[in-house]
Amino acid sequence: MPADDAERTTRTRRQVLAGMGATGAAALAGCQSTSSEDPADDSLSGTVDFAGSSTVFPLATTMSEAFRGGDTGEAHPDVNFNPKSTGTGGGFANHFCTGNADLNNASREVRDAEAQQCTDNDIEPVEFTVATDALTVIVNTDLDIDSITVDELRSIWSAERDTEQWSDVNPDWPDEPLELYGPSSASGTYDYFIESILHGGDTELTHISGGSYTGTEQDRTIIQGVEGSTNAMGYLGYAYYSKSDDRVKALAVDDGDGEPVKPSLETARSGAYTPLSRPLFTYAAKSSLAEPAVAAFLRFWLEHATSEAIVADQVGYVPLSQEAQREQLDALTEAIDAAGSADE
Repeated sequence: MPADDAERTTRTRRQVLAGMGATGAAALAGCQSTSSEDPADDSLSGTVDFAGSSTVFPLATTMSEAFRGGDTGEAHPDVNFNPKSTGTGGGFANHFCTGNADLNNASREVRDAEAQQCTDNDIEPVEFTVATDALTVIVNTDLDIDSITVDELRSIWSAERDTEQWSDVNPDWPDEPLELYGPSSASGTYDYFIESILHGGDTELTHISGGSYTGTEQDRTIIQGVEGSTNAMGYLGYAYYSKSDDRVKALAVDDGDGEPVKPSLETARSGAYTPLSRPLFTYAAKSSLAEPAVAAFLRFWLEHATSEAIVADQVGYVPLSQEAQREQLDALTEAIDAAGSADE
C-alpha cells in the first residue's frame, strides 16, 4: 500500500466513540416524529447511487428498503437505488471520487489521498457517522480456543513475524498450520485492523505477502472459509458474525489487562470491547445533496440511526445516541443548505 494512502486523519478512537453508542436509542416511533417528509407523500422520485464498505452495506440497504416502503410510516417507491459493495477504498477510488456515486459507505475515515482525488474531480465529501461496529475475530467452532490477546493477534497477522502454525503463537495451541480469511486491501475493515492491532506499524498484513490466505469483499466467503476448516481464523464486521453465530465462534479479545471481552452490541456500546470497536460512516458528495432524493434519503437514514429495531435488531450494529444523532442532522442540514445555494 503506497505511503500516501496510509495518511489518515488523527482523531483517536476514544474521541470518535465518545459521542456514539454510549447511550440507548430512541424508539422508532420517536424517530419518525422528526421526519421532514410527509409520511403520505410518495411523490419523491430519483436515483441514489452508493458504493463502498461491505461492512456498512447491510445497514445502507436496510435503510434504503425502509425508505422505499418499509414499516417506518414513509414510502417513496419511485426512488431507485444502485447499491455497490466495493470496499471502502474501492468505493472512494473507483466510484465516489470519480463522480459516479452520491454516497460512499466507509468503515474508516477518508484518507488524505482520497480526499485529494475527490478535490481534483470537484467532489466535496461530507462525513456522517451512522453506527458503531464491534469488529469480530472468528474461528472454527471445533477449535478449542475461546479468547486471544492483542499481542497474539499481532503475531498471527503481522508481516514482520514468522508465524505459520497456531503453536508458533502459543505452545498450548494446536501444532497445525494457520489458515487466514479476511477482507482485501481495498477494505476499510482491513485498514482499521492494521491500525488497531498492528498500530499502523506494518503497511500490510502477513496474508498479503504470502501464506494461506483468502482476501475478499464478500463477508459470507470469510464465514464459509472459517466454518470449513478447524485451523482457520478470520475477521469481519459484527453484523455478519451475528447472523452466523451458529456456524463460527467469536473470540473474546484481551486488550492487555487480562480481561478478555467478547464482541457484542453491549460491549461495543459501553466501550469495553477494545480496540476493535469502531465507528461506521457514510460520505455524501455535497453536490448530490442538492438532489431531493439523495437529501431526503440521507435525512431519513440519520433520523432512524437511533433505532434499535433497524440498526441493532435487523442489522447488528450499535445505533447512534440521540446526542450524536442531533449533531449529524445539524451537519446534514448545513450541508444541504450549502449545496442548494451552490446550485442556484
